[in-house]
Amino acid sequence: MTQILSMTKAHREAVLSMMRVFYTSPAVATNGSEEIFNADIDTCVSDSPYLEGFVFSEDGVLAGYAMIAKSFSTEYGVPCIWIEDIYITPEYRGHGIASRFFSYLDEKFPGCLFRLEVEDENLPAIHTYRKNGFSEWPYKEMKKGK
Repeated sequence: MTQILSMTKAHREAVLSMMRVFYTSPAVATNGSEEIFNADIDTCVSDSPYLEGFVFSEDGVLAGYAMIAKSFSTEYGVPCIWIEDIYITPEYRGHGIASRFFSYLDEKFPGCLFRLEVEDENLPAIHTYRKNGFSEWPYKEMKKGK
């Protein structure tokens, strides 16, 4: 049975290990760095109003993690939850963990807009996201700075 738990300091090494794999995979456009990974985890386990971290436990084994960032969509006039990271270890993919997490988010943040990014070639993730009600937007994302 999957448990969705708040990320704690005790999860640091396991989450760092998963982040290293995730950020060097084709699922992510950037490679990140140890400095960024540690800053992300530090923020998740603090009282930050912006970033929240979760781990997925399957029968007592850490099977993945997720991080969400909170904002507001002026385009839709509602709070927005950005699913920044969602990573399931290969041996637990296809077990419904991501779907359970999306249901958990729906219950925890009713009425929010949920957004995420996905690489075009990550077809299994795209299938999972569509199955859970996500649809593609015709936006091109741009950034400035880091």
